Amino acid sequence: TEKSRGKSSGLGETIKIVIQALLLALIVRTFLFQPFNIPSGSMKETLLIGDYLFVSKYAYGYSRYSFPFGPDLFDGRIWGAEPKRGDVVVFKLPRDNSTDYIKRVIGLPGDQIEVQGGVLFINGKEVEHEKVGDWVDDDGVRYDQVRETLPNGVSYLTLDRGHGSLDDTQVYEVP
Repeated sequence: TEKSRGKSSGLGETIKIVIQALLLALIVRTFLFQPFNIPSGSMKETLLIGDYLFVSKYAYGYSRYSFPFGPDLFDGRIWGAEPKRGDVVVFKLPRDNSTDYIKRVIGLPGDQIEVQGGVLFINGKEVEHEKVGDWVDDDGVRYDQVRETLPNGVSYLTLDRGHGSLDDTQVYEVP
């Protein structure tokens, strides 16, 4: 009957729209923007645990890790730009294609990075830092809020959480 044909036609149209929406979402998520949830406090004060953000997938070009399941379609990076000091980037380690890391770029290829006594050094020079206030954690713990200024003039807020195991590191060279 015409009534049942109208119902099946409506269902078919709905399925078609849902499939098109899913394909569009997959294309946008793969090539343009991807949502992320901040899982840890390593970027406090800039990004807090539970924050949501959309990350541009094309800012630095594409590599095999830009795509779902990391298929080995090509070597290196295509249509890419180099990150700059101060950029916040999302990346995966080659040995772990399942974990996303969200970090700030402080060193560029060839730079030597070191932390001594909680102070950041880039290529042997102390990065400018100044206390700008206090920051109180959800648990009531107070930390010094520090503004660090990178050699290119980009500055950002960070927290001094007191002396810890990462306050003194060896010298690392950025690959």
